[in-house]
Amino acid sequence: MPPAIQATVKKESQFDLNLARLTLKTHQFEYDLGPDFFALFDQPLVEQGDLHADVEVIKTERLMTLNFHITGTVQLTCDRSLDEFAQPLDIQEQLLVRFGDEAKELDDNVLQITPETQTLPLAQHLYDYIGLALPMKKLHPRFQDEADDNPDAPTKLIFSTRPADDAPDDDEPADPRWAALRNLN
Repeated sequence: MPPAIQATVKKESQFDLNLARLTLKTHQFEYDLGPDFFALFDQPLVEQGDLHADVEVIKTERLMTLNFHITGTVQLTCDRSLDEFAQPLDIQEQLLVRFGDEAKELDDNVLQITPETQTLPLAQHLYDYIGLALPMKKLHPRFQDEADDNPDAPTKLIFSTRPADDAPDDDEPADPRWAALRNLN
């Protein structure tokens, strides 16, 4: 599980993969991720959404490869206008699960579990993948075409709020005590 999102699942769920029943072949699983799914988590990163997850599990003797394809929309709040809007998501992720002596996370997308492990909880992985796919700047679609989001638009930098004609002259210091310092050069 990526360290960027630390939501915890409140209880065991239907999103647990029963490893004892999996044979050495490819399996397909489908999950609908709606209000019941988002209610499992105590962090309000995403509270509402209508998503569908297809999970392909390829099990071999030493390794399981889980390919996730998550599509749908989540409800977000615009950072600029505070209006809610539907953000479409199309996520493709892969998780490798290998069998070893102890259960530990080896990498963001590589887990090690013991051969005696009976279930693999998928809810946290699904939630993390959704959270990582969210845009950093959440803008309502009506703001997407504005010039400030256009990388080709010229950047306007403002360094001072004082009008240019109020700028002090370079010949005359703002404070007469600094005049003695100018003579040192």
